[in-house]
Amino acid sequence: MILVKNKYKVLGLVIALLCTLFFMCISVLYGYADTSLHTTIQSFMNFDHSNEQIIIQNVRIPRALIAASVGASLAITGVLLQTLTKNPLASSGILGINAGAGFAVVFALVIFNITSLQAFAWIAFIGAAVATVVVLGISAAGGTASTPIKITLAGAAISALFASYTQGLLAMNEANMDQVLFWLAGSVQGRKIEILLSVLPYLVIGWIMAMAISSKMNVLALGDDIARGLGLKLGLFKFIIGIITILLAGGAVAISGPIGFVGIIIPHFARKIIGTDHRWLIPMAALLGAILLIVADVAARFIIMPSEVPVGVMTAFIGTPFFIYLARTKGGRT
Repeated sequence: MILVKNKYKVLGLVIALLCTLFFMCISVLYGYADTSLHTTIQSFMNFDHSNEQIIIQNVRIPRALIAASVGASLAITGVLLQTLTKNPLASSGILGINAGAGFAVVFALVIFNITSLQAFAWIAFIGAAVATVVVLGISAAGGTASTPIKITLAGAAISALFASYTQGLLAMNEANMDQVLFWLAGSVQGRKIEILLSVLPYLVIGWIMAMAISSKMNVLALGDDIARGLGLKLGLFKFIIGIITILLAGGAVAISGPIGFVGIIIPHFARKIIGTDHRWLIPMAALLGAILLIVADVAARFIIMPSEVPVGVMTAFIGTPFFIYLARTKGGRT
């Protein structure tokens, strides 16, 4: 029976992988500039520096890879945080990561007049990491162990604090506001492959670490008391989850800006499809997260063509109804 179930799970992962590759091809082929499958193949086999081939090589392919990497990372982070906090509405925002990254970028722009997207990536990574460390430190303060509710409350407080500081800085200085507001909306448009490559090692390490702790995530899902009784070192294990969160969510925000709802909705769909075993849930969530962000990015190109909607706006449009449904039906219960 277990072997039969595992065969279906493997089949589900294979189908999800094929769907991911299919939508990546769609992302490369469709947009404001007309391209074709033949032109795409020729851009690899016989590059002639035509406008279409340059768009494919320098814009479309990096964009598809970035959307897939960011979507997968945010989805995995959502799985880990929902299990850690026992909160079905948890996402990267629960640890103040988005708010911390956004504040760091706005601070660098207003105070040091930094406007480079490449610089934004590293500044956002640092801001996300600092926010996560502060939240984990606050939740563990007072000599008592951190609990899901303490982590959630600390994350909410830090998110509100950084958000208010960000708004204050933006109100003080309107120079280059258009660029930073576009970044804060979340987008994969205009991101070069170099930005992905600079952060990719951290994402890969995070993906590997997430899979390495997947079996222990099943123990943590049983509750802190049971997990402690089964020998799981909760303090160390939650610290490891925090490191993975910094690597994945921090790296994703560094590349594309804060993109919401992917980490909230994808884990629920993944559980419906493949179950609650994290050894299967994490890779399924990664593939579904990649699919969602790629599809949202493709749709964002056509809404107000020739202009584009930031992909963060598209994920909010898709995710808000589902978020409301979760809030009404589960009310914070897992």
